[in-house]
Amino acid sequence: MNNVLEILLSWTEDIANLFWGEWMIVLLVGTGVVLTLMTGGIQVRKLITSLGLLFKGSGRLKKTEEQGDISPFAALMTALAATVGNGNIAGVATAIATGGPGAPFWMWVSGFFGMATKYAEGFLGVKYRKVAADGTMAGGPMYYCRYGIKNQTIAKVLGMTFALCGAFTALFGTGNMMQSNSMALAFKTQLGIPTSYSAVGLMILVGIVIIGGIKRIGAVAEHLVPTMIILYLGGAFIILFRKFTLIDDAIVLIVKSAFSVRAAGGALIGTSIQKAISLGVRRGVLSNEAGMGSAAIAQSAAKSSDPTYNGLIAMTGVFIDTILVNTLTTLSIVLTGYWILTPAAGVELVQEGARLGADYISQLPAEVRTFALNAGYDLANGGLSSTALTAEAFASVIPLGGYIIAVASFLFGYTTMIGWAYYGEQCIEYIWGIKSVFMYRIVYVLLLLLGALLTGRYLNIVWYIGDTANAIMAIPNLIGLLFLSGVVAHITRQKFFNN
Repeated sequence: MNNVLEILLSWTEDIANLFWGEWMIVLLVGTGVVLTLMTGGIQVRKLITSLGLLFKGSGRLKKTEEQGDISPFAALMTALAATVGNGNIAGVATAIATGGPGAPFWMWVSGFFGMATKYAEGFLGVKYRKVAADGTMAGGPMYYCRYGIKNQTIAKVLGMTFALCGAFTALFGTGNMMQSNSMALAFKTQLGIPTSYSAVGLMILVGIVIIGGIKRIGAVAEHLVPTMIILYLGGAFIILFRKFTLIDDAIVLIVKSAFSVRAAGGALIGTSIQKAISLGVRRGVLSNEAGMGSAAIAQSAAKSSDPTYNGLIAMTGVFIDTILVNTLTTLSIVLTGYWILTPAAGVELVQEGARLGADYISQLPAEVRTFALNAGYDLANGGLSSTALTAEAFASVIPLGGYIIAVASFLFGYTTMIGWAYYGEQCIEYIWGIKSVFMYRIVYVLLLLLGALLTGRYLNIVWYIGDTANAIMAIPNLIGLLFLSGVVAHITRQKFFNN
């Protein structure tokens, strides 16, 4: 069995690296740059306006007279439910563990331009949405590609391609296996709960909600998302407060490491600058989903007829996710120094039950061995990654900090799974019609099991599959956005900047 998993690990890594080569970075970030220029820097000029919409508890956020299924606020919370997930806890940690402390810098870069991308997605999701057979709203990249692009051949191909890729990603990528894997790992390391128990429990909890459709998903997200973000940020702010005098050094380390293979004290990072960029951007996409088109699916269900309004609402998701939550995760790991106990610094991951030998440990950099000794960490247990890395960082400063991560991982992962269940459902419905939705929900819930059971060294299989899925979903969406960028730019400039 291990031989099969080793082969699968190698194949999935190669495929993920192929899809996340320089060409994909250029396409993803380049699309954000184009949209930034064409919308007049919407993410800068209208950031305060977009954030202000979040604090309006009445009025436009609660409109019921407009066509749609849920309020724009509930649509944002659904999008955030799917966006603010274990990518913020485990994804950031995995990027640092593999690409070094400089990888998050490239998350920030992609996130800045990704705000313009997300604006365009939310905008187009509302502009080109349709009424489904059951009376609910249906929208997303498959619809704005199909009905927005004038060339019908290109429109049909891109629309169907996105739907197929979106369904695959929902089942095997961002919203399903990655989340159950991270949650099961957190429960195992912090609470001692067997992964099989976690898998069964998650299957039941997710199934109960997604059977109710978008209205139930939106209701759950509206209540859980603000609570989970406040809980997690509270713990991160404690670390920042306790390590306040080291924040400037941490930022310098992050920026220097983004452009160098050497970090603090000249320590060699076991990765390349290209790998740091690739991992930073791909984990940024995993986290904020800008460019994947998923937010457009949620925003298309909103009770709103103004595409620019929904574009601004969607844009705030990237700011909250990447600029706020991801930054705090990054600083928590870097400030506590636990990034040095990762594969990026030379400490290999080991399978559950295995241990690193004394000879191997003696060859590790002196900085690694000194830090482990002072932290009371047994290097024989291998390196840290994913939720285990973030949990160790929290626990080193906050009593029971690891439990905060376990709870946050559950809330983040749970809301992401229910949000992505809806995204995949809309893609399946576009392909095969509404009768196919029930079977999709069954398969979605069953696949949670597989993701939860892959641990130790082989947990990277889940991440590599997810990375690949994210890329193949983003490609048709980004092409569609470029085709429709003129529509977005014209209406946006007319609305905001020509008065």
